[in-house]
Amino acid sequence: MGWGDLGVFGEPSKETPNLDQMASEGMLFLDFYTANPLCSPSRAALLTGRLPVRNGFYTTNAHARNAYTPQDIVGGIPDSELLLPELLKKAGYISKIIGKWHLGHRPQFHPLKHGFDEWFGSPNCHFGPFDNRALPNIPLYRDWEMIGRYYEDFKIDLKTGEANLTQIYLQEALDFISKQQASQQPFFLYWAIDATHAPVYASKQFLGSSQRGLYGDAVREIDDSIGKILKHLQKLGISENTFVFFTSDNGAALISAPKQGGSNGRFLCGKQTTFEGGMREPAIAWWPGHIPAGGVSHQLGNVMDLFTTSLSLAGLQPPSDRQIDGIDLLPAVLQGKLIDRPIFYYRGNEMMAVRVGLYKAHYWTWSNSWEEYSKGVDFCPGQNVSGVTTHTQEEHTTLPLLFHLGRDPGEKYPLSFASSEYQRAMEQISVIVEQHKVTMVPGEPQLNVCDKAVMNWSPPGCEKLGKCLKPPKSDPKKCFWPH
Repeated sequence: MGWGDLGVFGEPSKETPNLDQMASEGMLFLDFYTANPLCSPSRAALLTGRLPVRNGFYTTNAHARNAYTPQDIVGGIPDSELLLPELLKKAGYISKIIGKWHLGHRPQFHPLKHGFDEWFGSPNCHFGPFDNRALPNIPLYRDWEMIGRYYEDFKIDLKTGEANLTQIYLQEALDFISKQQASQQPFFLYWAIDATHAPVYASKQFLGSSQRGLYGDAVREIDDSIGKILKHLQKLGISENTFVFFTSDNGAALISAPKQGGSNGRFLCGKQTTFEGGMREPAIAWWPGHIPAGGVSHQLGNVMDLFTTSLSLAGLQPPSDRQIDGIDLLPAVLQGKLIDRPIFYYRGNEMMAVRVGLYKAHYWTWSNSWEEYSKGVDFCPGQNVSGVTTHTQEEHTTLPLLFHLGRDPGEKYPLSFASSEYQRAMEQISVIVEQHKVTMVPGEPQLNVCDKAVMNWSPPGCEKLGKCLKPPKSDPKKCFWPH
C-alpha cells in the first residue's frame, strides 16, 4: 500500500473513512518508513527491530538486489533472532498472527516456533494457481497444520478478483480479541492482510464499489475491516487499554498499476526502489484516552520502531546483546516530542541512501536494469528523473546526490555540489553514516539459496487432508534476483 492511498493523505476519492477517522482520533505520521522496499525483509525488520542486513533477510548473490521468500527459498528467520512475540511472553502476552508470515516456510521457521501462540494464514504470498506438479499451491495454516491451499480450498477468482479472505481474516481478529478480553489476557495481534498485493482481491460485497477499480475495492474492504476491529475494541471496553498501529510493508507496486497498483502520492517511484515511493508509508497510531486526537507528527519513524515501542508499552527492555535499530516512539506519540534519528535505505546488502532531518543523500541510485526495463518491468512509470532513476547501478559514494525533502519531496532536484547548503548537510550526514558502518555486523544471508524440493509440497497436516504432494529431488542453487 502506498503513502497516497488514504483519504487523510490526500487520495482524491476519499474512500477510506475508517482509517481517516482513526487518524482524526489518533496521530498521523507523515514521515514513516519501512525498513526495505519489499515484503519479507520489512516484516523481518518489524518483528526483530533490526535492519534486514542484520537479521539475515538479504542476499549477497549480486550487489544491491532485493530478495524475499518465495516457495523455493531455503532460508528464513534464524533461531538467533529474538522476535517481538517471544519477548512479550515475559509480560504474559498471548500473540497471534493473522495473514502473511513470509519469514520462511520450512518447519524450523514456523511462526509458532518463534513466539506466536496462534496463526491463521499463509507462509507465502497468494501467487498461483499452480498445477501441483511443477509448483504446489500455497497452503493456509491454522496454528501448526495446513487447512487447505489457495485456489483449491480458498478461492481467488483471477478474472473477477473475488475472494473472501479478508472477511475470514477479519473474523479471526474479532474472535481472538474477544477471547483474550474474556480471559483478561494481554495480547499482541499482528494482522497482516495482503489483499492489495497483486493478484488483488476483494469480497463480493466490495467488488465494483470503488472509483479506483479492483485495487480500490481491496483498500475499501481493508478500511472497513479496520473500522470493525476498532469498534469491536470499543464495544468490549478495552480501546483505552489497546495500542493500535496501522502501516504497510512497502510502497505501492507501480509495476502492477494502474489496475492493481496503488498511489505513492507525490513521491518518486514505488516498491522495489529506495526512492521515497518505495519506502515511505502511510502510518497511524490510535490509543483513545492516551494519544491526543487529531495529532500530526513529523517524527522520522520506521516499522522497526514498533518492536521497541511495543516492548516499552509492555514494560520490557529491548535485548541488550545485539544492535536494535528501532526506537521507542512513545515520547513522540504521547508528548509530541521529536527524536533525532536517521533513516537508512537498504537494498539487499547495500546502503543506498540515508535521511537526516529533511535531507536525503543517495550513495547509490538504481531503479532496475535496462534488460528488465526493456521487457516492460518499470518501477517508476512516467517518472524518469535524469541521473536519479538510473537503469545501471550508479555509485555516488564520493559525492552523494543530496535532496531537501521539504522543498523537493519528489527527489527531482539534487542540490548543487558546490553550494554551502550541500557542504553543511553532508558534513553532518557523513559522520552519521560512518558511525552506522562501525556498528554494522551483517547477519548470515538467508536469501541466497533456492531449491524446488523445499516448496510447500507436504506441509504439516497434509496427510489428514489428502493433500500431500511428492517433492522433486533436492537440487540447491543460487537464487536469481534480477532487481
